[in-house]
Amino acid sequence: MNKFYRYSRGVIAVTIGTLSVLAFADLFYPVKIFDIQFTPLIQRLLVDFSLTVAILFAFLLLITFLFGRIYCSTLCPLGLFQEFLMLIFRRKTSIQKNKPHKYILAAIVFGTLIGGTVFFVRYIDPYTLFGSAVSGAWLGLSVAILITVLVWFKGRMFCTNICPIGAVLGLISKHAVNKIYMDDSLCVSCGLCASKCPTGSIDFKNKTVNNETCIKCFKCLNGCKHNTLHYGIKPTKAPDFSPSRRKLLISGAVIATFALAAKGGIEFGKNIASKIKKVILPAGAQNAEVFANRCLNCNLCVQNCPMKIIKKANEDYPAVHIDYSNGFCDYDCNKCSQICPSGAIKRLSLAEKQKTKIGLAVIDENKCVKCGLCVMKCPRQIIDKKKGEFPIIKTDECIGCGACQNACPVKAITILPANEQKMI
Repeated sequence: MNKFYRYSRGVIAVTIGTLSVLAFADLFYPVKIFDIQFTPLIQRLLVDFSLTVAILFAFLLLITFLFGRIYCSTLCPLGLFQEFLMLIFRRKTSIQKNKPHKYILAAIVFGTLIGGTVFFVRYIDPYTLFGSAVSGAWLGLSVAILITVLVWFKGRMFCTNICPIGAVLGLISKHAVNKIYMDDSLCVSCGLCASKCPTGSIDFKNKTVNNETCIKCFKCLNGCKHNTLHYGIKPTKAPDFSPSRRKLLISGAVIATFALAAKGGIEFGKNIASKIKKVILPAGAQNAEVFANRCLNCNLCVQNCPMKIIKKANEDYPAVHIDYSNGFCDYDCNKCSQICPSGAIKRLSLAEKQKTKIGLAVIDENKCVKCGLCVMKCPRQIIDKKKGEFPIIKTDECIGCGACQNACPVKAITILPANEQKMI
């Protein structure tokens, strides 16, 4: 069974890792693998709730309770990136102890998320950082370099003592039904199992396994020549819950931090919204103020936009947005709406997207040469033009797709962003 666990986990990890890279490369995205990422699921629960989302989130929690931190070794793309680095470096990892700061950090990240802003999430969420790195964003690339250095010296320390998702899932995994445990009577304290553990979760001297930091990669199971390590329901009775004063203080600090972060997130989100500039956003984004606090900047929509008009965050706007400088929004495409895993871009059918007003076309008659190309290119056929006269746009039917602006040879048409997206 030990080999079965390891190879099964390996097959799933390789599959998810490959699909993740292909998805961000806009090469192959047949299934919505990122719909089961932890933080995007929480965000969707908050902004675009559905029964499906609730079931998926409950499923992640359930498999963690049953099997431990399987998520971290099979579904997390940044975790898989670190595993790839571990295979290259072949470094041994020293024993990693639980650091209380990770719980405080998790409280801040998820507290502010509940409060209404993803500002802090963007800098530490593993899925978001992976997408940012693969898409070539400076933040993601910088973090990828830092994680590479961290893996070289400390193995998967990011997973054990930094990642907020790891902190939450670790607490569940600590009390999971199935754990990795040692048979004390067989262990000779050789340390071979510990040398194979990427998270430093095995203390071979004291013959214990920290199932809170263990990511269930199962590499240790086949490393022991004495069949000491096992995965399953530990036969010995678990000790009664008896928290120390230190643990109670940490728990109290985490709860207080979470409450303050949630409250602070509301104010922080308002502050961000008050300073942003108006931009054109993908259909389903609602408005610039709200979207600035919802978009994770994973850049999946940027990488997969067929028209390449969705751009990364910049100094003018803190989230992805549309730029019509070299293209327009294809009237028959709603891909960004379908692939956004966080609900920042609400999922719209093609018919709904075609009726969503994201902007308004305005003609500058001082530049217009009355060629009529805009009339021919408008997918909604809402631009009229009489011979020798300027085109007239039916403003109540224009959705701001940019096709007319792209067609205009003299740049006489400008698309103004909608203050609030709405169905026409």
